[in-house]
Amino acid sequence: MPFQPVILATDALVYLLILLAGISAFYTHRHEHLQMPWRQVGRSRTAMGALVVIGFYVVIGLLDTLHYRPANGTDAQGNPRYATEVMSVLDWAATPLREHREKTYSAPFSTHLYMRETVELPDGSKVRDYPRLKWGGAHLADPDDAAMDIVQRSLLGILVGAGLWLGVLLIFARGRWAVMRGWWQDPAHGPQRTAAWTLLVMLSLVGLSLTLAGAYHVFGTDKVGEDVFYQSLKSIRTGLVIGTLTTLVMLPAAILLGIMAGYFRGWVDDVIQYLYTTLSSVPGVLLIAAAVLMMQIYMSNHQDEFNSLTERADLRLLFLCLILGVTSWTSLCRLLRGETLKLRQLEYVQAAQAFGVGHFTTLMRHILPNVTHIVLIVVVLDFSGLVLAEAVLSYINIGVDPNTNSWGNMINSARLELARDPVVWWSLAAAFVFMFALVLAANLFADVVRDAFDPRLRERS
Repeated sequence: MPFQPVILATDALVYLLILLAGISAFYTHRHEHLQMPWRQVGRSRTAMGALVVIGFYVVIGLLDTLHYRPANGTDAQGNPRYATEVMSVLDWAATPLREHREKTYSAPFSTHLYMRETVELPDGSKVRDYPRLKWGGAHLADPDDAAMDIVQRSLLGILVGAGLWLGVLLIFARGRWAVMRGWWQDPAHGPQRTAAWTLLVMLSLVGLSLTLAGAYHVFGTDKVGEDVFYQSLKSIRTGLVIGTLTTLVMLPAAILLGIMAGYFRGWVDDVIQYLYTTLSSVPGVLLIAAAVLMMQIYMSNHQDEFNSLTERADLRLLFLCLILGVTSWTSLCRLLRGETLKLRQLEYVQAAQAFGVGHFTTLMRHILPNVTHIVLIVVVLDFSGLVLAEAVLSYINIGVDPNTNSWGNMINSARLELARDPVVWWSLAAAFVFMFALVLAANLFADVVRDAFDPRLRERS
């Protein structure tokens, strides 16, 4: 085989999360009362536009989750020998961005380095000037033609994106123009039109990336000459993993303990309250810092257990998800406890208890379905908070491994670059743009989900 598949620890959990999402979608499809809130979400223009943006992030994150080791020749017996470096499908697709490294800093779309160096002229004399980049704009005979070349490539990229957009619409319309005209003319298809226009914008950005990123450094390069746009794309998986796997860790404890505390009350409630109150009183940053420090000491003392730096960095990322999950379940547990205390006093729950229905059946049939909206709202809202938390933790050096691409590491490295003269601003700007787009889309989608799944707001509408 030309490659050897590799499944990292976080990869396995991501696949498990996809499986659970598929099971949930299948279960929802078979129950009409569960489909109604999602239909309301589908009728929202804001939700459809945000969902398209989130979808592009998810696709990039999944491409970066498919890992493998490329073949590196054969041994004496003719068996394939694989490299120790672990790569992903995104690395393969973005090979020019990954391999086109410069000497040091270069500004976005620049053809020269950002700092002066001693350059030897053809006549042997030496001057202080900005050297040409090795890859950025290397196809140009005259660097002064860069502006016109960028305009031409941008127009081509927009045309490519528009072509892809038209192809996607034809696929969804099954090649019938009458269906497409109905989408644009029928007011009832407003959310679909919003999704279509958002898709056009995103595919245009994809087209611009295809035509520009191979010839220029769109977001410049960092101190070691690595493409910042490539770093931003690689950071998407880290943000998604932090936001989703942390939720997967904290949900079971929050739901189980919160419902038990509100339903059984008495000493069960006292013990659970004491548990989450004690945990909430411990400063989260200190707890995370202590856990990460212990993990670093373990990895330093057991380096033989890791075959590559990627596996080592992935284990630290998984451990960060676990510790964030341990420290973030208390707020949801408190909300579920309060809601369960209220639901316990309602007539249908008391009727079930009077008829001798078991506690487990009462919890599963009467309590859990009526707190699902709170769980969904908190999960979607916490996603953006966890993405921002990773950036803050990496900024103070207790987040992901320094070898892991993340927006927090980009911001951490950019803080010293802002003190330079002239200022190196593009690493911070790139991390901000990518993180802002994801968090904004997640927050907009979360608002619609909250309105759709909250029973009080649904009845009022």
